[in-house]
Amino acid sequence: MAGHSEWHNIKHQKQKQDKKRAKLFSKLSKRITVEAREGGGDPEKNPGLRRVIRKAKDQNMPKDNIERAIKRGTGELEGVNYEQFYYEGYGPGGIALYMDITSDNRNRTASELRHILSNNGGNLGQSGCVDYMFDKKGRIVIELQDNDISEEELMLQLIELGAEDIDVQNEIATIYTAVNELDNIRDQLEEEGIEVDSSDLAMVPQNEVEIQDKNTAAKTLNLMEELEEHDDIQEVYTNFNIPEEIIKEIKEAS
Repeated sequence: MAGHSEWHNIKHQKQKQDKKRAKLFSKLSKRITVEAREGGGDPEKNPGLRRVIRKAKDQNMPKDNIERAIKRGTGELEGVNYEQFYYEGYGPGGIALYMDITSDNRNRTASELRHILSNNGGNLGQSGCVDYMFDKKGRIVIELQDNDISEEELMLQLIELGAEDIDVQNEIATIYTAVNELDNIRDQLEEEGIEVDSSDLAMVPQNEVEIQDKNTAAKTLNLMEELEEHDDIQEVYTNFNIPEEIIKEIKEAS
């Protein structure tokens, strides 16, 4: 299966370093509020809310922040009216971009994203222009060293649990599951003593575009950094893969 790239590892490490960042908690709060408003404030009856709460806890988000976000969604506290939607587009070299948005102003968000994309060799596209290139999957991330488990041992466990695929790079295991099996497989892993770093639904590319040109690769990484930093973007899914040696060259030159 396609869907794992060196960028995924970079992003994972960055998220670990940024666990206490206010911006990250703000994004999670928005999504919790939306899920609570749309499906109710009880995570036992609202799978979407349960999943995003789990994601927030993975990032060490304080319990009080989570509870306030739920109450804003249920109307117990006043708050901004956020909505969830998606934008699609293209980056340098024609790579596909599928962006998961939570915003209180579609027009403002669209204008800001057009500006970011145009400055980095990309553009927004029409709805449906790239989503057919992705499959919706469950995605679980585990660090092997944290669990003192080998890749082979983990693979055997995952086969028994019904995972669809596993990709291991630099001691980081990314596990793909069917959408309706994500929570069940994570629960079973944790019951067996496996520490999970994160889990969520993800748009996984069916095929990857390998970027060999150093300048295009640098533009792509810069674009991804800017998009990831945008307050309204929850996730950016892409289909590019930059070889590790090219990323290393770019880092050394910066």
